[in-house]
Amino acid sequence: MLNHRGWRQPRPARSRSEEAASAPSQPHLVVPAEPWSLDVAEVASSLAVDWSRGLSGSDAGRRRAEFGANQLTTEPGVSAARLLAGQFLNAMVIVLIFAGIVTALTGELADTLVIGAIVLLNGTVGFVQEYRAQRALEVLRSFEGDRVTVRRDGAVLSIPSGDVVPGDVVELAAGDLVAADVRLCESKNLRLAEAALTGESEPVFKAADTVVAPSTPVAERHNMVFKGTAVALGRGTGIVVATGPHTELGGIAELLVARSEVPTPLQRRLTVLARVMAVGATAICALVFVVGVLRGESPRDMFITSVSLAVAAIPEGLPAIITVSLALGARRMAERHALIRKLVAVETLGSVQVICTDKTGTLTENRMQVVRVWTPLGEYRVTGSGYSPEGEVLAVADVASPHDLQDHHEDPFLDRLATVSALCNDATLHAPTGDHPNWSVTGDPTEGALIALTSKLGSDADRLRQSQPRVEELPFDADRRLMTTVHREGLGFAVETKGAVEAVGAVLATRDAVFDAALGVAEGWASEGLRVLAMAEHRVKEAPERLEVDLQLIGLVAITDPPRAEVTSALRECRDAGVRTVVITGDHPSTAVSVARWIGLEVTPDQVVTGEELAQLDDDALDRRVDQVMVYARVQPKDKLRIVASWQRRGAVVAMTGDGVNDAPALRQADIGIAMGVSGTDVSKEAADMVLEDDNFATIVAAIEEGRRIYDNIRRVSRYLLSTNIGELWVMLLAPVIGLPIPLLAVQILWMNLVTDGLPAIALGVEPLEPSAMGRAPRDRRESLFGDGLWQHVLWVGVFMAASVLTLEAVARSQGWPWQTMVFSTLALLQLAHALAVRSESRSLFRMPVRSNRWLYLSVAVTFVVQVLVIYLRPLQRLFHTSSLSVGQLTVVILVSSSILFAVELEKLIRRRSAIRPVRAAPTWLAPPSSGG
Repeated sequence: MLNHRGWRQPRPARSRSEEAASAPSQPHLVVPAEPWSLDVAEVASSLAVDWSRGLSGSDAGRRRAEFGANQLTTEPGVSAARLLAGQFLNAMVIVLIFAGIVTALTGELADTLVIGAIVLLNGTVGFVQEYRAQRALEVLRSFEGDRVTVRRDGAVLSIPSGDVVPGDVVELAAGDLVAADVRLCESKNLRLAEAALTGESEPVFKAADTVVAPSTPVAERHNMVFKGTAVALGRGTGIVVATGPHTELGGIAELLVARSEVPTPLQRRLTVLARVMAVGATAICALVFVVGVLRGESPRDMFITSVSLAVAAIPEGLPAIITVSLALGARRMAERHALIRKLVAVETLGSVQVICTDKTGTLTENRMQVVRVWTPLGEYRVTGSGYSPEGEVLAVADVASPHDLQDHHEDPFLDRLATVSALCNDATLHAPTGDHPNWSVTGDPTEGALIALTSKLGSDADRLRQSQPRVEELPFDADRRLMTTVHREGLGFAVETKGAVEAVGAVLATRDAVFDAALGVAEGWASEGLRVLAMAEHRVKEAPERLEVDLQLIGLVAITDPPRAEVTSALRECRDAGVRTVVITGDHPSTAVSVARWIGLEVTPDQVVTGEELAQLDDDALDRRVDQVMVYARVQPKDKLRIVASWQRRGAVVAMTGDGVNDAPALRQADIGIAMGVSGTDVSKEAADMVLEDDNFATIVAAIEEGRRIYDNIRRVSRYLLSTNIGELWVMLLAPVIGLPIPLLAVQILWMNLVTDGLPAIALGVEPLEPSAMGRAPRDRRESLFGDGLWQHVLWVGVFMAASVLTLEAVARSQGWPWQTMVFSTLALLQLAHALAVRSESRSLFRMPVRSNRWLYLSVAVTFVVQVLVIYLRPLQRLFHTSSLSVGQLTVVILVSSSILFAVELEKLIRRRSAIRPVRAAPTWLAPPSSGG
């Protein structure tokens, strides 16, 4: 049986021999489902353990056999052979494999080799990417730790983390990685770094003597510590209540196992394209074969021609060109510090309509910083970044103050505040190194921010600590909400205190107008989502018996995890591009809303939903409301999954950013997962499609830009290849229908397919970004590759080419010209002119600078020269059955071929004037909700 926490209850039925073997009978073991809602005695009783002595060795062994190893559950890995085979089962590749088999059977070995190389290239790339993706759960297991300190049989032992069982009593100290979910029994100044699990940016204070409601979110279970988190400060003892897959971290692993990857918009579009091509090419080529035989052509010749035409109809170069375009895009993005783990993610970025972004470490720096200071003489703002000691403390000119201070050096309280910040503090800052390019902190990040403030105020924390050594301390605890230290100062002693404003107020010598002013300032800062600490001190000649009495208020500091400097402008660019941003965090709602407002998101209370409120909504209710919510706070990993899935059900292409373990399932679920490379955990990176190497949110905008460029180029290549291939089909189909002989030989068709199409198509794949690309709304995920006018263009251009070529064939035959060579050359050069014409869907070719895509003009020139050689070089004449053309005949070929260029230019002019393709409007549900809700 399983209780609702997922635990197996102990086996209820045993044989008599088993009962006898286990005598004396063991206490009944019940794993509590919600241990945070029970006091320590109840938890110990349920788990049949005396927490002062721990389990006996024999009891621990039985529980190890009953509940299994303390390890995360992993699904059986897919073998390398199965992964490789899976790369060749999508529709496009199957069509190409079939084409390769047919060309091999008809003796066209060159075509077979080219098609085989394309299939192998695509299969290799897919295999490598999916094989790497399988490592996500392996990395997750690195959070399990190596050794754990436990009490067993009254002794303190160090055991492997995999041997920890429910009921084990563990001891925790600063620096330990927690090996299981634990209900605390004792705690002393215990703080846990839970950012990777809950998104909470600061270490969380833990208290063993608290009891919270059963529905309390993970981030607020202050009497619990969780597997995979780390002890930042203090020490504690607790009872293990969940191990392995039953822990909160194990739940995330289960979510990763359960979630299959979502096909990208490009993969869906290419699948549809492959099906259309396969069915269409087969039908048309069968028709050509039948019509040719009915007209008296040799069945053998018509079979070879039909097969050649079928191969020509399939743009087998398209997958290779797409792969090359994606790879080049990935390289360009790597230069801009975005590492692409899955090539299709490059194009998906261009389709993104909603970014669900984590707050901590993504929108913010994940480094605490003092941003405001208040003293009885003035208010100041603090500049700088993270824990760096570089920065300034600047007076705020418009603050009402009894003193008109022009410079912070005129305020003596600031020097005293620097002293309190340095001495009443256990943190240490570390300068940047090669492995860690930023200043970092050992200890509480809040205290690290105070050390940085000390330097900005012109003092040296290390020198202060050396000159005033600590002789006594009262660590911070949840009841007092204060930390106090005593230091020798000359012949006397200095008492330094910091803590909550009200708590400091209670230990002041007097609560006067100064404190009332401080209280008003603190309330204002708190309303902005800032954490406020008060600083106080007291100097005495003799070592004090009571420390926290008769203190004098020195000032206040406001601390926050500040937004990244570039985020505001990046979000503005996203908004201009029609991309909606939604903030999802494990932080408190007020903190999340404050950060959202700082970065330019206008948020009202009804646009904020907490994890508890989200749990009350079923999927249908969430789908109805999801487009009205801008901030989700106090959410759990499964909540992030629901939010992403809800947007996807609404038809949106969703990107999810994150850096913590708790983000990994949602990163996997999203159409594109984006992990932070510097602050991100290995789990999040392995689950993501893209990693921001500089943790710069603005890089996402550059990636979206690159994605739109890639997709536009895929459309260009598709427009070019499909139009020319359809033109060849129409020529071969209509010629016998109107009484003309079959105009092209198989070798000529294959030449155009492999050579004339090849170089220009590759060059179109590197066309630069359209100026209007970031000014239009994202594409709908349901939009076909043929959408937005592409299929109409392919159809009419194919007909235009066929009409031009067949007209020329009729005229050339009537004039006694070498008509087959002229038809072959005209169709080849039509394709080259069309390649130039489709550089843009709306802009005129004659207004586009040649230098913006020199490769295209070079490829057209080279292909033109090669085609001329096919006409005039005798060995090639024999191979391709061509004849030399006169100057007049060649001129006719060039003039007819150029006509497509002007025809497409006319199409563009009509589109521009009739606004057939205006800037695409976003769906109404993608627009940010009005500030009024």
